[in-house]
Amino acid sequence: MGALLDMLMRHEGVRLKPYEDTVGKLTIGVGRNLDDVGITRDEAMYLLNNDVNRTIAGLRAAYPWFSEMSAPRQDAVVDMAFNLGLHGFAKFRQTIASLEVQAWSDAAKEMLDSQWATQVGARANELATMIETGMYA
Repeated sequence: MGALLDMLMRHEGVRLKPYEDTVGKLTIGVGRNLDDVGITRDEAMYLLNNDVNRTIAGLRAAYPWFSEMSAPRQDAVVDMAFNLGLHGFAKFRQTIASLEVQAWSDAAKEMLDSQWATQVGARANELATMIETGMYA
């Protein structure tokens, strides 16, 4: 199997970002045709786990207060940063300042007073409730 995999990687190449193959199919990795094959649920869960771990690591590195919050509040911040990306989350300066001083109601209000909240609707309401109450919605 090792020789076969080496040969396929040599022939197909290894691309870590999506690209269009020679017939216009969206492809990634070693010739994975996303248009026709997609990914399995297990593959999606593997990617999700890696993405969540990367988001948590980024939040811990950028915000020392993050690890001191309750699990529901941490999960709300992870969900928000996962959706926005760490750079997008960093733009929520007032929300972040309120989280840092545990001004939960202010943080929730700032979250909801944003274009992001308008875009994601019920998701923002749920996350703001988790921040404000410290409980899962």
